[in-house]
Amino acid sequence: MIRVGVMGAAGYAGAELARILLSHPDFELALVTSNADEGERLDAVYPSFVGATDLAFSSHDDPAAYDLDAIFLALPHTASMARVPALLEHGVTVVDLSADFRLRDAATYERWYGVPHACPELLARAAYGLPELFGQGLERLAAERAQGTPALVACPGCYPTASTLASFPLVASGLTTGAVIVDAISGVTGAGKRASTRTHFCSANENLEAYGVGTHRHTPEIEQNLTDAGRGVQQVVFTPHLAPVERAILSTVTMSLSRPATTDELLALYHEAYDHTAFVHVLDGSQPRSASVAGTNNAQLTVVADARTGHAVATCAIDNLCKGAAGQAVQCANVVFGLDERRGLAAIGRAV
Repeated sequence: MIRVGVMGAAGYAGAELARILLSHPDFELALVTSNADEGERLDAVYPSFVGATDLAFSSHDDPAAYDLDAIFLALPHTASMARVPALLEHGVTVVDLSADFRLRDAATYERWYGVPHACPELLARAAYGLPELFGQGLERLAAERAQGTPALVACPGCYPTASTLASFPLVASGLTTGAVIVDAISGVTGAGKRASTRTHFCSANENLEAYGVGTHRHTPEIEQNLTDAGRGVQQVVFTPHLAPVERAILSTVTMSLSRPATTDELLALYHEAYDHTAFVHVLDGSQPRSASVAGTNNAQLTVVADARTGHAVATCAIDNLCKGAAGQAVQCANVVFGLDERRGLAAIGRAV
């Protein structure tokens, strides 16, 4: 068994990691940490774990983390980078769910996150954890880990995962021109466990609201991904919205076409990009539904050509806590440890 831990396991993404790892056939969950819940049992904080584990939370400083094969960091942005160097020095593979290693340029990170990067020398070492599009980086880490070098995986954000999957094949084809327009909706769990005025039940219930318009920190991550499609620097106009649902991302991406194209032509590009993948499913003739992917590591997407206006509209649905966070982190860990990427991950959503 591969012994792993979750640092920040009391948060929503951390708890989802614990849920997946406890039923994983190859990973043994040996450590969960939370400074706020130190000493409390995991199944006391989340009763759904009753009968599944007797683990109790320790602090983030627990030295037992250095004896693990891998640690999943489900910590707030800017907190992970303070812990990653020591973990790597002790030979522990790190799968980081925060934004601290997603952006390759330290100056860009500082501009959007408001603090200098604590270990910019590690940015080039990290592999971006979106296996369907950037799998070569993970394969590089797998080869290095097999030779004794611990891996550092930077897991994408939930919005960038859905938005990149929805737009990358079309951008890479050269059929787009101008800025990429992203309108995306998130469930409330995407805001994290700590309540705010916006996420309080009385504010979120029966309410739809845009936020972070023109300033959201996932913008440079989406731009970096689409620039990597190889068609020059891509500009993104990103507008996120909060919806009164628990777990969901639905990203709608509008792209101006550089020449006329049919829906069938565009769908062919997406099938070519994703039909070989385990978790990304292209729909023909129907739109993705967030309920269809809830609790799974799946992404469902489609694309439609609007011949009247000369635009393409691509939509993608994922579970923000699974494919947008914990599930994708486990998918990446599977690759890095030489396992089938599907190991331990749900592939069938709820029928109702």
